[in-house]
Amino acid sequence: MELQIADSLLIQNYINGDERALETLIKRHNQRLSSFIYSKVNDREITEDIFQDTFIKVIRTLKKGKYNEEGKFLPWVMRIAHNLIIDHFRKNRRMPYFEASNTFDIFSVVHDEKLNIEKQIIKDQIDEDLVLLIEELPVDQRDVLVMRMYKDMSFKEISENTGVSINTALGRMRYALINLRKIIDEHNIVLTN
Repeated sequence: MELQIADSLLIQNYINGDERALETLIKRHNQRLSSFIYSKVNDREITEDIFQDTFIKVIRTLKKGKYNEEGKFLPWVMRIAHNLIIDHFRKNRRMPYFEASNTFDIFSVVHDEKLNIEKQIIKDQIDEDLVLLIEELPVDQRDVLVMRMYKDMSFKEISENTGVSINTALGRMRYALINLRKIIDEHNIVLTN
């Protein structure tokens, strides 16, 4: 089995002139980053553009010697992509559409564009943080949580998809939320602005 070189070492190698190190980094994070961008813009071409712009910014930052994320390469790259997504929507004067929830949302009746953009930025940042935290959950809990929260599946559908009883699916969801809360506390993350 091939040993994976740490991101931080690849970054160092790239800064020291090894162009292939950056290629390895891009290949390593291509799927996660592309999926993240696509989930926000829902367009393959725009995803590709933002992906490339993200790595242009990464290269510029690395070449200027301004990278100091201490081994947190992926969250840093995701933040760059996230900001470029916001720029894209600002330029196009529209923010991504999000499903309405059952809870009353004051922003749906207040049509102040600045307020909506600010709310969107905060929501995107929370979504981004949550995606990274959800990755830390055990697979069975993560799957149920993703099916319920992101794919809007019923517990009956989750049960059919995973081959477990509805009660087991409910239990996994409960444990996923408990563990997510623990992870949030351990990381001292505040999910509001």
